[in-house]
Amino acid sequence: MSVTPRRRIRRATVLSAVCALAVAGAGLTGCSSEDPDAGTNGVGKLPADKIHAKARTAAESAGAVRLHGTVAAGGNTYTLDMRLKPDGGTGSVAAEGTTFGLLRVGEQLFLKADAGFWSNDGGDAAAAEKLAGKYVKVPQRDPAYQKFSGFTDKDVLLGDLLSLHGTVATDGRHEQAGVRTIRITGDEGAGGSLDVSLEGTPYPLRLVRAGSAGTIGFSDWNKDFALKEPAKDDTLDYGKQLPTS
Repeated sequence: MSVTPRRRIRRATVLSAVCALAVAGAGLTGCSSEDPDAGTNGVGKLPADKIHAKARTAAESAGAVRLHGTVAAGGNTYTLDMRLKPDGGTGSVAAEGTTFGLLRVGEQLFLKADAGFWSNDGGDAAAAEKLAGKYVKVPQRDPAYQKFSGFTDKDVLLGDLLSLHGTVATDGRHEQAGVRTIRITGDEGAGGSLDVSLEGTPYPLRLVRAGSAGTIGFSDWNKDFALKEPAKDDTLDYGKQLPTS
């Protein structure tokens, strides 16, 4: 039986009304044919390995970034809040019940902590009081330099953190801090997951590391910040080796 134009119009009107009520009342989007990639940077249409590559390239090219979260390494869990640039970084690290500040400008690394940090593991109490609250210059040959400088090195830190293990695949669209993302995973999540921005430059926004080895958020991409050595009267230099190393 043929359908008259008037009946076709009435049917379309009723269907539109039903869709509008469903969306308004239940938050449903099934009636919409809108392209999910409309208004995005387009990386959501790419294969997972290409999304991963673009995110890493964007991160490497950025002039600055802030990262915050937890990283498990060497039997310890570190809570980081660091701002990084190609020539250094500054921020705080918490581990084993203590928090200390790190500042690196070029090759010069400074560590700032309270007396409890310096007197840990039987350190000299008198020296610890002298070091407390000061920027202590860390000699490049001291073991502490190798241990802590990586936390201030943008290329080293991001190169390690942005790795996913196993077969990489996409895992749907998500949102981080109000920004739409595409999530990629390694081995269906067992090898870690990475949320990549669908808005503007495809920067990494959130990483869940493989093996429950921590979760890191990334923000303030390309947002510059001051990075300079501390004042001399606020700095201590012990020469070739720290007193508690």
